[in-house]
Amino acid sequence: MTDAIDITGLTKRYGELTAVEDVSFTVRSGRVVGLLGRNGAGKTTTLRMLLGLARPTAGSATIFGHPYAQLPGAAHRVGVSIDGIGPSAAASGRADLRIWAQTCGLPRTRVDDVLEQVGLASDAHRRLRDYSQGMRQRHALATALLADPELLILDEPANGLDPDGIRWLRELLRSLADEGRTVLVSSHILAEVEQMADDIVILQKTLRYSGTAAELTRNGELSLESRFFDLADPTVKEDVRA
Repeated sequence: MTDAIDITGLTKRYGELTAVEDVSFTVRSGRVVGLLGRNGAGKTTTLRMLLGLARPTAGSATIFGHPYAQLPGAAHRVGVSIDGIGPSAAASGRADLRIWAQTCGLPRTRVDDVLEQVGLASDAHRRLRDYSQGMRQRHALATALLADPELLILDEPANGLDPDGIRWLRELLRSLADEGRTVLVSSHILAEVEQMADDIVILQKTLRYSGTAAELTRNGELSLESRFFDLADPTVKEDVRA
């Protein structure tokens, strides 16, 4: 089976600044993979290169064996929630999703399905500008789920969610993987990632770890938090690009 994601030697430089350096890892199909790192570690930069939103200085990134721009049916196979791919704040939650559905050739009934799935059915008439941060996160996830994709790529989807929302998100992503889908989720909430991820990737500009969560934590003998701090450089400058 082709890996869902294959990243090889990925590097991104902005002038003299290196945001990501020689990063290689794979994401196996049907897994929840936690992409971890401090602010400025290169997580978002890596995801943007994977999605063709930033051009690598070196290396390559493919989804189901193709660069994203050349992936057949990409909009149906890959669901994305990342900064820079956002809704129209003037539209209602339902209206914005209907625009996406029409663009992707999906029936309107699919909009109602995902609104119900993310718990926004009763607020779908409200303008997005009036949504709380947590509601906007749910709406972004609804957009990512709209085409019923094989692969979800989510950048910090728990930001703004309350404890109930974080638990809901964890259970939803785990259930999607149990159905055979693949989830790559960037997060800084280590305790939540520990409870749902099959595999872990740790970045701190360079790759620090890529493998199973069980191997990283010695089958739960050690916490993900302690292993993260063992592997990540403790003195890293923040970089707004990542």
